[in-house]
Order: sequence, then structure tokens, then C-alpha cells
Amino acid sequence: MSPPAIRIDNLVKRYAPPPGAKGADAEGKLALKGVSFDVPEGSIFGLLGPNGAGKSTLINILAGLVNKTSGSAEIWGFDIDSHRRNASRAIGIVPQEIVFDPFFTPFEVLENQGGFYGIPARDRRSEALLEAVHLLDKRDAYARTLSGGMKRRLLVAKAMVHSPPILVLDEPTAGVDVELRRQLWELVTEMNREGVTVVLTTHYLEEAEELCDEIAIINHGELITKKPTRELIDMAREKIVAVTTANDLAAPPQHAAFSKVEFDGARGVEVTYDKDQLSAGQVLAILQEQGLTIEDVTTREADLEDVFVQLTASGA
Repeated sequence: MSPPAIRIDNLVKRYAPPPGAKGADAEGKLALKGVSFDVPEGSIFGLLGPNGAGKSTLINILAGLVNKTSGSAEIWGFDIDSHRRNASRAIGIVPQEIVFDPFFTPFEVLENQGGFYGIPARDRRSEALLEAVHLLDKRDAYARTLSGGMKRRLLVAKAMVHSPPILVLDEPTAGVDVELRRQLWELVTEMNREGVTVVLTTHYLEEAEELCDEIAIINHGELITKKPTRELIDMAREKIVAVTTANDLAAPPQHAAFSKVEFDGARGVEVTYDKDQLSAGQVLAILQEQGLTIEDVTTREADLEDVFVQLTASGA
């Protein structure tokens, strides 16, 4: 097996306390509590967690914007402390915020970024990158005139000027409409097919479920789980059977094996059950035994959102 694209080992970050802080606040905020995981080379890797979980702190440590307190991290085999320059050259960061001079053109934004990385003018790929993100026709427009989706795509191009093998996207589709989200993910999946390892943070869990090969969830600065996406979804034990009955229901059906029962209108009822204990057929048989005449049935499997809520709630 090839070495991981990113290796994080027992990473700890404690922020300094504010001046005059007393009691527990005097110790400062512990944002990361010994997080460890690897990001496989060539994967699309999801990093999920609630607001304040520590995701941005971890990314900022990898980007060199925040100093870790202890532990270690390697990017493409380079330790972020002893080989900072090489580690920085191996990663491109697409931040949540739109950060570039609005009075520069997209071409100038990429040329300047290439200069910051010491790339000679003859070796820069500014026009090729603009074409890759479908902005070549905006080459000489002021960046401030671009739409929100165009600015997001320009940030991706900006992160790729030094041809890093790893691309980190921190909430890249926040505030972007559905069509632009689709265009952005087509771009990212194409880069991944060309060999770029992608690390993604997002609050759109359906995106992570569709795109990511593997997912890590952190909460309160701790790693809750890290598994292939399909295995993670399979962790959810609950399933829902929704039935429509022939007659109005006076009271919800009850059974010890049902986790939850909810009305859905006068003739609808949703039964949540543990799929390790019952099957959908057994649920329907129990309902019929209780006198319900069933006209329609639908079922819903667990998805990543169910697992995310279950894991982060238990870690709260």
C-alpha cells in the first residue's frame, strides 16, 4: 500500500487564554484533544463535525496558519515542522471565505499566487487553470464582478497554482446554489480522477455521502469515528416504515420492539425500529395483528445524516 497523503498523530491544540481569564478559562480552549487519522492517497476524504468541533483548527494547522500544541502531522510524507516548505508545496487550501483582491482580474490573481510560491513566469499555468475551472472567458474581468460560484471556482484554481497533490476544501459550497454546487463537484471529481487527493469539509451531508470514499467525524476536538462511507452508513441501526391505513387512527400502535411511533395525518403512521431486531415484514405483521388495514407502505433506510446525528449526539 502507498503511504497516506496526510498522516495526523495525536494532534493537540490548546489556544492561549484571554487576558485576565480565571478558573477553567485560565487554561485556554482545548480545540483538539489528541486527534489521529490518515487520509489515503488518491481518495476523496470527508472531515465532518458540528460547528466548533475543531475542523477548521485542524485544517489551519495543516495550512501553517495555526501552530499545534503537540502531536505531529505529515503532508505527502513531509513533517509540517521539520519540512514546512515541502509540506506547504504539497497542499492547496480552498478556504470558507472568499480571499483575493477584488480589483485584480482572475488571471492576475493566479499570476500573483504563482509568484508567492516562487514559480517562474514561464512555468505558470494561469490560463490552463482558468480553462479547467471554466473561467477563461473571465480572464481579464475584475474579480469583484464575478458571481459567487465563479469566485468559488477561482479559489479552487488559486489553490492549485503550485500543482499540489492534495486539495483541501473547507465548506466550499456554503451559500452556493444547487447548480453551482453541481458544477463545483464535477470539477473536484475530475481533479480526483486525475490523481489529486481531496479533503472535504461540508455541512451538506448528502454531498459527503455521494462524494467521499472515507469519512472522519470529529466532535468537541475528538475523533468520533473514521470509516469507509458505506460502513459508516451501515452503523445506523434504525429504519422507518411509513404506512397509510384505510381508516382514521384513534391512537398510535404500540409494541415493545418499536423505537418510536409518530402520526402522519389522520391515517398515516411512521414506525421507527431497530433493523437488527425486526424486519419491515415483521413490523407490518405486528400492525396488522393490531387491526390496522394497510393501504400503502414506504420504507426509509438510514443515511449519513442519521449516523452523524447519532454519533455527535452521543459524544455531546
